[in-house]
Amino acid sequence: METAWTHTTVLLSEAVDALLGATDAADPAADPWPASAAPVFVDATFGRGGHSRLMLSRLPANARLIAFDKDPDALTEAATITDPRFSIRHQGFSHLGELPPASVAGVLLDLGISSPQVDNPARGFSFRGEGPLDMRMDTTRGQSVAEWLAHAELDEILEVIRDYGEERFAGAIAKAIVARRQAGFAISTTTELARIVADAVKTREPGKDPATRTFQAFRIYINAELEELQQALAATLKVLQPGGRLVVISFHSLEDRIVKQFLAKHSREVFDRRAPFAAPQVMQFKVLARIRPGAAEVAANPRSRSAIMRVAERLAPATTEPRA
Repeated sequence: METAWTHTTVLLSEAVDALLGATDAADPAADPWPASAAPVFVDATFGRGGHSRLMLSRLPANARLIAFDKDPDALTEAATITDPRFSIRHQGFSHLGELPPASVAGVLLDLGISSPQVDNPARGFSFRGEGPLDMRMDTTRGQSVAEWLAHAELDEILEVIRDYGEERFAGAIAKAIVARRQAGFAISTTTELARIVADAVKTREPGKDPATRTFQAFRIYINAELEELQQALAATLKVLQPGGRLVVISFHSLEDRIVKQFLAKHSREVFDRRAPFAAPQVMQFKVLARIRPGAAEVAANPRSRSAIMRVAERLAPATTEPRA
């Protein structure tokens, strides 16, 4: 019997409320968009569809919701949605820029991995159960972590663990992985990798498994998560229409730092000191909120405790005159 892996959507109502800021949830008939507008929203990380389903219950009849996801299991779940306003693309959210310019009224990015991906040992994301050392979001393409570790150089492994896992024992872990390989033993399962890391890391914060940071690092690297996030954020400058909302939920510091820096850069005027009479780079976003899960949500879903949601609004293009 196949296990029904479940997922609890983090900041569900808060994210949808922020994304559909112009709508009146108490009065769905109070459509803020003219009939000719047919607003388009994007759930760029469908997952198991929690945000998408709530959005569809709130959106007007003339709206469309486009979802993106790389995970074949997510596409299987999406197929259960029969609402004609909904469609999904088997693509990562780095493809967001393929949508027409200024065509989107809101973009939601719920980053990281879903509970079914973590809880299912067959996906290889977790050290808590034995499974193949895979970690690919899209199991139909690309190389697994096991395949990468079979040939990666010591310096490359070290850099990935250090930069994506922020692991202070990156050198010792990388050397242990390469030594295992040189001894003729392939690292093919999650438990094998976890044991290697545990043996290499002699001290760790109380209550934290020694393998946590290494598994995070390899997952981020093998899926190019940070690069894809940077591409998607840049694409929002193109696809969001004036007044459109950007909502991003992140779960670790590397993701949140990229989002924070992107919004900081594009929410202020920037003057080029080398060209004092040139027009400044105009503000393109207005930052609206930074939201954390409440105590009740964290108690009910401990995996939500690290979540940070940032909300911004796309500003209308401005014509700025050169300074006199």
